[in-house]
Order: sequence, then C-alpha cells, then structure tokens
Amino acid sequence: MGSPYHQFCPVAKAMELFDERWTLLLVRELVLGSERFNDLRRGLPRMSPSLLSTRLHQLTVAGIVQRTVDGSEVRYVLTPAGRDLEPVVSALGTWGSRWTGRLGDEDLDPKLLMWDMHRNVVHSAIEETRVVVEFVFTGAPRGSRRWWLVIVPGEVDVCDTDPGFEVSVTVTAGLRDLTEIWRGENDWPEALRTGAVVVEGPVGLRRSLPSWFVSPLAGANRSGEPAL
Repeated sequence: MGSPYHQFCPVAKAMELFDERWTLLLVRELVLGSERFNDLRRGLPRMSPSLLSTRLHQLTVAGIVQRTVDGSEVRYVLTPAGRDLEPVVSALGTWGSRWTGRLGDEDLDPKLLMWDMHRNVVHSAIEETRVVVEFVFTGAPRGSRRWWLVIVPGEVDVCDTDPGFEVSVTVTAGLRDLTEIWRGENDWPEALRTGAVVVEGPVGLRRSLPSWFVSPLAGANRSGEPAL
C-alpha cells in the first residue's frame, strides 16, 4: 500500500491503496473479466510481471481480490468489495473520454487495442461459424503491423502470427485511425468514406463488420454513458 495520508477522510483512506502506479488499471482489467495472470498481462502489456504479482498480492491482502486455485489453474476474482469499484472505474473512464486531450503517439498500442476489441465482440451479429479478421496497421513497426482475430461462437482468439486459417475480412488502417474509432472520436462510416480505414472481403461481411465490435469507450464519448 501507499504511504498513509493520516486523514480520516474516506477518499484519503481509499487512495492509500489505489494511488500506487498500475493499481487502478489492474482493477479495471479485473472488472472487465480478466482472471488469469497471463490475461491480466495482456491487458496491461507495459506492466512488468513482478509488479503485477506485487499488486495482486496487495489487493488480495486488502480484501479486493480473492486468489483461487483449482489444480494447476490460478484465478484472481474480485470480492464484493472489489465489485463495488466497478462504478468508480466506469466513472473515471467516462471522465477520461470526455475531458482528456488528444492521444500522443506513445499512447498508441496495437496489442492493447486488439485485446480490448477481442473482448467486446458481438457474437450475435456474426452468422458464420468461424470468422478470421486480419488487421493491417499501416505505419506501425514491422513486428506489430499485422494481427488476427479468430472468432467462433462464444470465443475469440488474438493472434500476432498468422493462425493458418483463411482470412474472411481484412481491415487496413492507421493505428491512430482505428484507435480513434474505438474511443468514439470517429466512426466507421466516416473512416470508410475518407479511406482512413479500408475493409476488404465479401460484400456481406464488409458491410456487417462494424457491428461486430461495440466499444464501451465509444459509447461514453458519444452519449456520456459509463465507459465500461
């Protein structure tokens, strides 16, 4: 935990736990449903594994997280106290969407974007048994330029190497352009009209693809609704 503020104010007492770097973002990942250590790492790609372990331990000691073990599988789940943080995280996301400035280039991360998109797939909007969406980020470093989402009923896999399946649809875009769509600063029709995003594939799949991904961040930017 952070250094004590020595104030009786409940905000001060809460911040003794949450004002340490990465702690609240870790809670965000747990609120969004990540439970395994590796999944938490993928949602926090710039957080070191050792610091992640430390923060999970701190949250467990504080009664925010419960560590469960089933055979060789370890999961981290929010306790009732942790679940009570969901509206706090949501409100912060809404505020950030409305009031923080333009993203810097250092804020753009294809790994995090793909991870966030993969957990917000609308399976009911996809009729095919399996859909493979290839994303090509123009201008991104060579090692992070191409990504694939393999979507089957109830499950989505994120791949940074070719999964070996036939590609159903290819989305070519600048990383900033697609990130701005995901954040609600632009929308699919406008990006497609201007050529900022190009979608290639069968007509039916091209037309329906925007409905496959619904971002909670975009909803917050456009309507002021919670960001989670």
